[in-house]
Amino acid sequence: MRRIKKLLTPLTAATTRARAAPDATPSASGFLTIGTTTYIDPRGSYPLDHRLNGSATLIINDTNHHITIVTERNHNDPPTPPLDQILAPGERTETHRGDSVQVG
Repeated sequence: MRRIKKLLTPLTAATTRARAAPDATPSASGFLTIGTTTYIDPRGSYPLDHRLNGSATLIINDTNHHITIVTERNHNDPPTPPLDQILAPGERTETHRGDSVQVG
């Protein structure tokens, strides 16, 4: 039995270290509203749903971080400047385009 514990010790240590690694994307304090959904202390990326009736989606940045509205890109076109839209804390916008909202 002692031999099995000895074999499993390095595996246990490796999984403990992996869990202790910090997340690269810090969470924002406050609220991010996309359409009718509000996220508390958002972190990472959130999908941007397109409305069936063609109306714009409201995005409200009530956080302490900048957010980026990541827009669609056609990879077959020649390179163009980024069309991403950045919202500072406290700003809001309505958009008809975009794939996701990225915090940070």
